[in-house]
Amino acid sequence: LNTMKILICDDEAPARERMTNLLSDLGDDYELIGEARNGREAIEQYNILRPDVILIDIRMPVMDGLEAAVHLAKAEVPPTVIFITAYDEHALEAFEANAVDYLLKPVRAQRLEKALLKAKSLSRPQVQAIAETHDDQSVRTHICANIRGNLQLIPVSDVIYFKAEQKYVTLRTEELEVLIEEPLKSLEQEFGDAFIRIHRNALISANHLSGLEKYSAGRCLVKLKNTEDRLDDPGNL
Repeated sequence: LNTMKILICDDEAPARERMTNLLSDLGDDYELIGEARNGREAIEQYNILRPDVILIDIRMPVMDGLEAAVHLAKAEVPPTVIFITAYDEHALEAFEANAVDYLLKPVRAQRLEKALLKAKSLSRPQVQAIAETHDDQSVRTHICANIRGNLQLIPVSDVIYFKAEQKYVTLRTEELEVLIEEPLKSLEQEFGDAFIRIHRNALISANHLSGLEKYSAGRCLVKLKNTEDRLDDPGNL
């Protein structure tokens, strides 16, 4: 049998050290290949190390474990994600309802081994369903694009606009333009407070709106900061 490659993600060094010790006690079937301090680092490490399993804390700065798991589920070969949490009993119902494994802090060696033995990949809808049970964690801080087999994170604050074209959506920032496989409607539902729907095919960032540019009788183009791109206004539907 192949050795299971494991990545630990926790913002607290003592917690990472404890997990490291527990894994070493479990023997040669498990290999710790890396550590991360938040969800964003976990995704960066995934791109480099390709772990089989990620043991990830839920509450962390920069990016929490739930959001990281949503992004990781988009990988071509998603790693198994096992959540580590100090949540109360009520919050854990969401995990059980979605057949997701979790470990309660302080983690016990026997429980960790059991979770690793039954480790399996999570689908994005499973993780999303859990994320949505926690209001403070339901809106992502980043969008994730799968580019040549690597997961690339784009801060939502950098997005100038989303534009639907056939089955893909083009995401535009000052630096790049990438295609993502997410419906414009769900992006609007999630990020509606920060974006404006200018017509059925485009959402623009309120922070990047610069003004309107008239180009023919009764027709305008929307001007945006940090890009020369112009988008049709609602009059062009």
